[in-house]
Amino acid sequence: MMNKTAPIGVFDSGIGGLSVLKQLIRFLPYENYVYLGDTARVPYGNKSNTTVKQYATDCASFLLSKKVKLIVVACNTVSAVALQSVKDIAVDVPVIGMIEPAAAAALHSTNNGRIGVIGTRATIASNSYKNAIIGLAPDNAVQVYSQECPLFVPLVEEGMMQHPASHIIAEEYLSLLISQKVDTLVLGCTHYPLLSPLIRDIMPNTSQIDSGEHSAVAALRLLADNQSLADERKEFLLKHNIEFYVTDYPSHFHAMSQNFLGFEIDTPQLVELTNE
Repeated sequence: MMNKTAPIGVFDSGIGGLSVLKQLIRFLPYENYVYLGDTARVPYGNKSNTTVKQYATDCASFLLSKKVKLIVVACNTVSAVALQSVKDIAVDVPVIGMIEPAAAAALHSTNNGRIGVIGTRATIASNSYKNAIIGLAPDNAVQVYSQECPLFVPLVEEGMMQHPASHIIAEEYLSLLISQKVDTLVLGCTHYPLLSPLIRDIMPNTSQIDSGEHSAVAALRLLADNQSLADERKEFLLKHNIEFYVTDYPSHFHAMSQNFLGFEIDTPQLVELTNE
């Protein structure tokens, strides 16, 4: 049995993983959290697999030093190409990524067996979502259509979620998926939930799968099965429940953290990740 009071560790290449942390807080409000954003080396989506694996193990090592009871890899790129690398060094600490929970949810959601996946270049090139979805499907009875959307992350980070230019770009990216009549769309990047209203405008009859939401549900189930959920308590201060660390201070960190989490956070602590 894990230590109930130990924190849940969450890491991402930057601040996009805060959308996953938001979902974790929603489903697991009494837990303690350590969040690490590798903001000095973001983005991971255009890096080689070797580099992503190194960065991922750096981040995981830091979280392990904080004696976490669970690691949530709140980065689709790492989940796609380096999840096993994280598991290899975590050893006795369970690891949850973004892909398997979302793949299962997409299969449960679809009615016509036509599923779309959007993500960074690295995530889409890895075929991780496609392989996971097809692998879970009975008799492989689904069609998966993937689309890389490299401009979505900078649009979100510039706060342009409802800008007319974002609508034009989204229409271009999503046109293939619309033509293929997908009825379910996996948001395969932690930034993309902030574009959910825009995507809904363009694809109103399509169910959206938030990878962070379903990973949070997976975390809840895992901790419950291991009898390691934190005890409920009547009163607690949310900010004091979370330790935030970054490897660099983004100039827009506070504005973006407000967008992702829905509440303002204290200035995060600065850390330097070193290769072992």
